[in-house]
Amino acid sequence: MVMYSFTPLAIHQGLLLTVNTVTVWGWTGQRLALPAEATCYGMVVADAAVLQSAAGRRFELDRGMYFAVNDGGSVTGGQGLIIALTGYRGLWQIGGPLEPTGRLRYIDGCSDTLLISPPQLGDPCLNHLHIPPQTDQTPHTHPSARLGVILNGSGECRTPSGVYPLQPGMGWYIPAGCLHSFFTRDEALDVVAWHPDSDCGPRDDDHPMINRTVVQPVVVER
Repeated sequence: MVMYSFTPLAIHQGLLLTVNTVTVWGWTGQRLALPAEATCYGMVVADAAVLQSAAGRRFELDRGMYFAVNDGGSVTGGQGLIIALTGYRGLWQIGGPLEPTGRLRYIDGCSDTLLISPPQLGDPCLNHLHIPPQTDQTPHTHPSARLGVILNGSGECRTPSGVYPLQPGMGWYIPAGCLHSFFTRDEALDVVAWHPDSDCGPRDDDHPMINRTVVQPVVVER
């Protein structure tokens, strides 16, 4: 499936979108089995849900919580979005709910929090983008696709091909290179965004453990 502009995704039960090795799924209360040969990034956008691992462990998730699962399992109850990347094994993680604003500066007065960090340089990541009221974002592009959901607030995504209203509980897809910008009026907008790659992150020769390890010289007594 090839799309060249911003694509709204109405969340319903089952498969929503396929793009190369990425599949996007929705659940609306009923049990959704998670693909076992993929890392699945999930976001709860309404009510409470139960995440169950392949080994049978159960985790209760409130609205605004998120997770990464690398061994299949299932999710039931509530409503949300799953982004599954086939052939990649991420770290099992659960987090949230979202904070009111992001921890890092972003363009045009917006802020961002890295919710799920890339385990290694180049790996996927999950972000919370907070867009304050009265924001008219500078049009921009990304070198890879972006996928996610609108969790809170309202606004618009503006592109050369049209203007798309944004409301809580809707999914979205932006292809690589698509010129777009977010616009808000009197209400802030909270966006959860998944990136398939990253240009920062730990490397074998650059990570907190090795950087903060001081090897003392050996002293030879004579």
